[in-house]
Amino acid sequence: MTIPDFTKSPSVDQVGIIERSSRFQTRSIKNESKIQALKMVLNMIDLTTLEGKDTVGKVNQMCYKALHLHDDYPGLPTVAAVCVYPSMVAIAKEAVKGSGVKVASVSTAFPSGQAPFSTKIDDTKYALDQGADEIDMVISRGKYHQGEYNFVFDEIAKIKELCGAQARLKVILETGEIGTLDDVRRASDIAIYAGADFIKTSTGKIGSAASIPVTLTMLYAIKDYFIKTGIMVGMKPAGGISTSKLAIHYLVMVKEILGEAWLSNEWFRFGASSLANDVLLQLEKQRTGVYQSKDYISID
Repeated sequence: MTIPDFTKSPSVDQVGIIERSSRFQTRSIKNESKIQALKMVLNMIDLTTLEGKDTVGKVNQMCYKALHLHDDYPGLPTVAAVCVYPSMVAIAKEAVKGSGVKVASVSTAFPSGQAPFSTKIDDTKYALDQGADEIDMVISRGKYHQGEYNFVFDEIAKIKELCGAQARLKVILETGEIGTLDDVRRASDIAIYAGADFIKTSTGKIGSAASIPVTLTMLYAIKDYFIKTGIMVGMKPAGGISTSKLAIHYLVMVKEILGEAWLSNEWFRFGASSLANDVLLQLEKQRTGVYQSKDYISID
């Protein structure tokens, strides 16, 4: 495969992106389709705990929630994955064993990426040795801003090589630190051509998280790559998606830009733990006609 010159990535029509983004948020969905969409959203969520205060008990509680969200709602799917630090991968693997829920681990000096590459390699190897099914790596934004695009490409390619057939690789751009939509497009292209199985917007650790214009820009990068190669790449918007209504707007956008083939957790994820609670509240509303308090569902 010919690797493009990343200094010449396609420019983004920012006005067009913003206008089209606004249209996705005006769609109305009928009740029957809404229930189907809510179940789909639930099955695309990566429940996450990535705090310095994470304990074995907290990770076990999150995993319990991942497996029992549907206890009061027969027929609901589980979430797609639980996402933890490498040190908690083994705990999570044991907790979700046999369920089909994947265990994802952040890697490469998450969230800053500011570490020697040898440390990033060790970080990733440890997560894989502990049994991670998915690796969520961060790119070196400092190197990106220095124009060292090949450095960023090579790091991703080497982490992808480490993952091999064991784990799928999600590459976090941290779009709030990348810059313009043109930069988002360039960084998306770098990650995709380097072998990312997913591209992901954000770490959730800075104020700027996922947005529809940013996600739309990344979806176009995925679409262009698919048209050129026939290879599918997944998408994961993360951070700031806390309501079912907004999540459904994302699904509408994915369907219109990439098509129905991407509407499964194999190719689309939400990095938004609080979203699961809102989905359950909305499903309860559809079932009973009554809105429950947010306290109706546990936070952890």
